[in-house]
Amino acid sequence: MAGNDKSRILAGAGYSVSATGAQLRGGLFRRTTGEGEWEALSAGLPQNVEVRAIAVHPQNPDIIYAGTQDGPYRSTDGGNRWERLGFPDRGAVIWALSIHPTRPNILYAGTAPVALYRSMDGGDNWSRLPRAISPAHCERKGFETRVVRITVDPSRPDDVYAALEVSGVIRSSDGGDTWSDMSASLIKLAEQPHLQSNVGGRHCGHCEGMLDSHAIAVSPAAPGTAFLAIRMGLFRSDDRGATWHDTSIGRFSPLTYCRDVIVSPHDARVMYACLSPAAFSNDGSLYRSDDIAQTWRRIDQGVKAASTLMAVCVHPRDAAQVVCVSRGGQVFGTQDAGASWKEYPLPQGVHDAYTVACL
Repeated sequence: MAGNDKSRILAGAGYSVSATGAQLRGGLFRRTTGEGEWEALSAGLPQNVEVRAIAVHPQNPDIIYAGTQDGPYRSTDGGNRWERLGFPDRGAVIWALSIHPTRPNILYAGTAPVALYRSMDGGDNWSRLPRAISPAHCERKGFETRVVRITVDPSRPDDVYAALEVSGVIRSSDGGDTWSDMSASLIKLAEQPHLQSNVGGRHCGHCEGMLDSHAIAVSPAAPGTAFLAIRMGLFRSDDRGATWHDTSIGRFSPLTYCRDVIVSPHDARVMYACLSPAAFSNDGSLYRSDDIAQTWRRIDQGVKAASTLMAVCVHPRDAAQVVCVSRGGQVFGTQDAGASWKEYPLPQGVHDAYTVACL
């Protein structure tokens, strides 16, 4: 699709089983913004593909990476065809993909169970980072702790953060060669009654909610500052993850379960956050900050998320285009900075959506 100047949306979903035992469809889907229908992408991808992470090359939107249940795959033509990359472990379930913001030949991938991988050649070949391990603060029966977001500080390009669900945060200061656990302050915060939560984790008691990381973002407008989206809200560190404090996003939203937080690629002071009642719910909302998360306002007007809001993206070439996806397969977006919204529901049977990207 090289040369096509129309905006496109990609959405990824995993297979799951409903409460009644029905198999729910997953896959990777693409559509043109504002027209047409969703197209299921499959050429070169694994059979019954599950996609929980998408990364788009910052300089060439036709180069796309998808995290699948068999490692990372890449397309060089906007998603028409895919190839499996030189990834060392077959059957590795990819939950996180990240392209280095200043060195796009470097990529990171994270899996379930927790493991981190790095490519130094644009994704052609990957190596496992041997010292990137989970601190295993919260083990839960039937749930594999996983890497759900990898973020590089563009102002400190060797600082790499990994958000672990459900096991806090780890950070590397050498590009991924070695890692340190940055979760002690989160565990300390869980001593406060309003930050205590446990839905079945072991070895962590009341601090499980504070270790239930979902996303981490670093803005070039605040070097050394990280923002962490977790079950208990949105938290901030001004010392590279050594200590964390509550941004009290509940001052602005009645919903505080934070599934995603991102920085706009167009303005480092602008951030977006996906807020919902819980991991599985019938509500969700999208908020925007224009002052590096000091204040927030809701921007999804005229649409209603029928399930937990899972991810948000901003079009890399148009700041007015913002798209988000709910767990139940709703995709909705704006092309005018939130003045109006349009809904693009994923195909029938897709009910476990995790990721969305704008091209």
